[in-house]
Order: sequence, then C-alpha cells, then structure tokens
Amino acid sequence: MKEQNFSIEFFPPKTPVGVEKLRVTCAKLSELNPKYFSVTFGAGGSTQQGTLETVLEIRAAGQDAAPHLSCLGSSRESLRAILAEYKSHGIKRIVALRGDLPSGYGSMDMSSSEFHYANELVEFIRTETGDWFHIEVGAYPEMHPQAKSPQDDIANFVRKANAGADSAITQYFYNADAYFRFVEDARKAGANIPVIAGIMPITNNSQLMRFSDACGAEIPRWIRLKLASYGDDAESIRAFGLDVVTDLCERLLAGGAPGLHFYSLNQAVATQTIWTRLNLSQK
Repeated sequence: MKEQNFSIEFFPPKTPVGVEKLRVTCAKLSELNPKYFSVTFGAGGSTQQGTLETVLEIRAAGQDAAPHLSCLGSSRESLRAILAEYKSHGIKRIVALRGDLPSGYGSMDMSSSEFHYANELVEFIRTETGDWFHIEVGAYPEMHPQAKSPQDDIANFVRKANAGADSAITQYFYNADAYFRFVEDARKAGANIPVIAGIMPITNNSQLMRFSDACGAEIPRWIRLKLASYGDDAESIRAFGLDVVTDLCERLLAGGAPGLHFYSLNQAVATQTIWTRLNLSQK
C-alpha cells in the first residue's frame, strides 16, 4: 500500500490577534506531525504577502509549508517575481489555483488577465522553475461550480495534470461516492496523479451552509436536516460533525484515498480530534 499523506490548511491572519491565535493553533497541530501546512491567499492574490509571511513563520518553527498561488488577475511578471522569492526561501511546494477575480474586475470579466485557467499557471511554473516545486492543483468531486458539465470538468482536470501537476487536493465534500467516481473518471481520461481528499470539519451549521453555497459543495439532505434540528445546541452540532467527518475519512482511506487535507479554518480542536480518532501519523 502506498504511503498516505496528511496535511492541514490555514489562511493568513489579518490582525495581530489573528497572528497570535494562529501561532497557538499551529503549535497544537504541529504535534500531529502533518506532511505540511498550506496557506491560502485572497482574491487576485490580495494577501500574497501575508501568505508568504505565514509560510515563513511555519517553516521557522520547523514544519514544511506550502503557499497557495493564484493566477487570475496576475501578470506573468508578478508571478515570476513571486516564484523567485519562494525559491530564494527554499520553498519546494506550491498549491496552484486559478483563484477568484480581485474586486473591480466584474464577476466574469477576465479579458485583462494574462492567465485564465489553472493549467496555464501550472505550465508557467514548470517553464520558469522546472522541477523545483511540487505542484498541487484543485479537484472538484461534485464538479466546479463554473464548469459546463462533469465531462468538461474532468477535461479541465486532465489539462492541469498534463501541464505538470504532481498531485491534487479536492474541494471538501461529504459524499465519498462522488470522490471515488471522480478519481475513476479522471484515471480513465488519462490523469494519473494522486488526488488528496479535502476535509472540512463540521463545527458551525450556519458557517458551513454559507461556505457550501459559495463554493458549490453539496451538503447531503440528511446532514442538513440533522444539523438544523440541533438549533443553537453547539455541543450537539460539534459531536455530530465529528462523527460524520470521522466516518467519511475512514471510508475514504479504506477505499484507497492517498491522503487527507484538512481545512482547519485556523482552528485546532476539530482537526486534532478527527486526526486522533483516525490514528493518523506522518512518519
């Protein structure tokens, strides 16, 4: 059986209080010995400097860290400079995504962007830096919300793999069958890179619904109804969420998923609990 990799995602804090809170969270989650931590960005790379600062702090504490890099709304020159800076710090892993348009572009006005799709970013990184970076890309088991069809979405994923991606991380989901079907369809279409399952712990009902409506992740009806039935009972929501997500992870790993990537939302407890229940380790 191939090695399974487990990683954790943060977002760059915007306030001094947030910075200190993330230090505490990172210290707790570092005890789990993840493969690496990833750090997100804002629309159009608007928090790219905060991303780098967070990555460097994590690395200084002795953990591996990977910055997310978006291309929509970015120029080749600006991305070339960012890649050079990452290389100068010895960063070896990048999560390469199309990203969202920065404010002022309009919802779908991409004409002034030098890049339009993530496969173009992957190809650019490879052209500029060769094999220096391990490149992770996004995958969408329930279809990217802007894809024309499931077949079109698979074709987009294959283009990213063929452009030089090493592996992929999925959007979060709660239907294991969707993940396994996506992986199977991608393999049949010629994309043979590992697809890491993205995991979102359930800790807050309204927050989860808001996130899912925005990104197109499906919340199964039975989960929606169960969460709604708890009302403001935060403890019951937390306990139910831990059981649901732990069961999902167990099924994914038993079915051959090459790893799990936890969307921590800069919180430690839920990820820590699920990780411990699964007895995960990264030796």
